[in-house]
Amino acid sequence: MIDRIDRRILSILQEDCTVPVAEIGRRVGLSTTPCWRRIQKMEEDGVITGRVALLNPAKVNAKVTAFVAITTSQHSEDWLKKFADVIQEFPEVVEFYRMAGQVDYLLRVAVPDIEAYDSFYKRLIAKIDITDVSTTFAMEQIKNTTALPLSYVAAEKPKADKSE
Repeated sequence: MIDRIDRRILSILQEDCTVPVAEIGRRVGLSTTPCWRRIQKMEEDGVITGRVALLNPAKVNAKVTAFVAITTSQHSEDWLKKFADVIQEFPEVVEFYRMAGQVDYLLRVAVPDIEAYDSFYKRLIAKIDITDVSTTFAMEQIKNTTALPLSYVAAEKPKADKSE
């Protein structure tokens, strides 16, 4: 169960995972060891799945974002596994979703320019049979965050009074 203190810890870590545990503890009202134990428990429970450095796409020459909508007539488990394996070969694909609705799969692709996207596209269609590919390019990034909303985490249940 994630309580109010865990939510505050998660909020701090989502903003900056390099904040020292002692500082996180100070901000949430815990000493270092209990704070560290809570973080370790959330890692063990799979709440925290990793800690990363976020990069500026322009500084690493990946400034063009393409959203690739894919439809296919193939809907078998074997085809999906093959497709997922193929997508793993492409570092340009930074997000990959199976969708409900008219689009079967959605990819977010990061490349330096349109020519690099065209090269990616040609390599992709050479590896797997796809019915339709539709790509849109982002003109401007207005919001980008890796922080998930924590307001939806189930509220801590009040503890029963043992004197009752």
